[in-house]
Amino acid sequence: MKKQIFALSIVILSVTAPLKASAASFSKLFVFGDSLSDAGNIFNTTKSLGNPNLVFPPSPPYFEGRLSNGPVWVEYFGKELGLFPTLASDLLTKPPTQGINFAFGGSSSGETNAIAPNPLLPGVLKQVQLFTNPLQAINQKADPDALYVVWAGANDYIFGGITDPTIPVGNIQNAVQSLVDAGAKNIVVPNLPDLGKLPSTNDDPITSDGLNQLTAFHNAGLNAFLTGFSQPGINIIPVDINTSVKQIQANPISFGFADATNSCLVGDFAAIAAGTATLCSNPEDFLFFDGVHPNTRGNELIAKQALASLKHPTTSIPEPSLGLGILGFAATAAFGTMKRKKIKEKIAVGKISA
Repeated sequence: MKKQIFALSIVILSVTAPLKASAASFSKLFVFGDSLSDAGNIFNTTKSLGNPNLVFPPSPPYFEGRLSNGPVWVEYFGKELGLFPTLASDLLTKPPTQGINFAFGGSSSGETNAIAPNPLLPGVLKQVQLFTNPLQAINQKADPDALYVVWAGANDYIFGGITDPTIPVGNIQNAVQSLVDAGAKNIVVPNLPDLGKLPSTNDDPITSDGLNQLTAFHNAGLNAFLTGFSQPGINIIPVDINTSVKQIQANPISFGFADATNSCLVGDFAAIAAGTATLCSNPEDFLFFDGVHPNTRGNELIAKQALASLKHPTTSIPEPSLGLGILGFAATAAFGTMKRKKIKEKIAVGKISA
């Protein structure tokens, strides 16, 4: 274990020393999150297990390991910043000169993956620990000129069975504080959209209402933390996903979508593998590519929203411009054990791409 920590420390050290900042004044980009921010980590990891039946997500119909039909938001975001972080799953073969993307599909806000109990699939707090612990082991600080992203929470509410939002919010607080303690100065922290308004959750009023209440409590707790967080030299950048999603779902045509309620891809992974899932011919018309994940154009709009928040950072969640309204969040959620059972039943009959 000590040898593993030392090896990872060398890799982390190679990207923590400050380099010349980019045009956006950030030297590197580090990403901690779940499937919305995962540009291929869970795909690479499950593929490495050697069982084609376990590869997640199946590509096609998903795009090259992303849970969408094209690049995800952090790829658009990084491109605009001139930064291309290395996937954590590629660290042994690709030098991480511009940062690391630690995000894994299915990650909970804590230390585990909410979908698969596999130590190779870390939760968001664990992702942060994989970054900060090696630094501590060699008495090294994180790059203060880098940009850090922490986006998590929704997976906890379905697969983790969590109905107490203080737990995910507390995990996010710990993740942010750990990064600050390690030397991070600039941290992007998005909130959640109404999780009861995803294609996979919006047809059951009880489930939908319960999830929306959990979302409201989650976002209120997160906002209270961000508002109260005050340390000299620390720049916390909130991104208001919730308000933007409400705007786009209220008037999808204004944002170029014909449908912001249903998904383009309908069918579970077994159906996708068997070739029996239904894939629409016009995915760009749908805000959601599958039951929980936005299409790539929605991801691009997320990036624009985050970039706008970088230009006008505040200590609380801002009201976004209507023109930068965005997508739905990339994580499934449900309310309590009964609601999780209902969603699993939908998965079994092929209604949800989970």
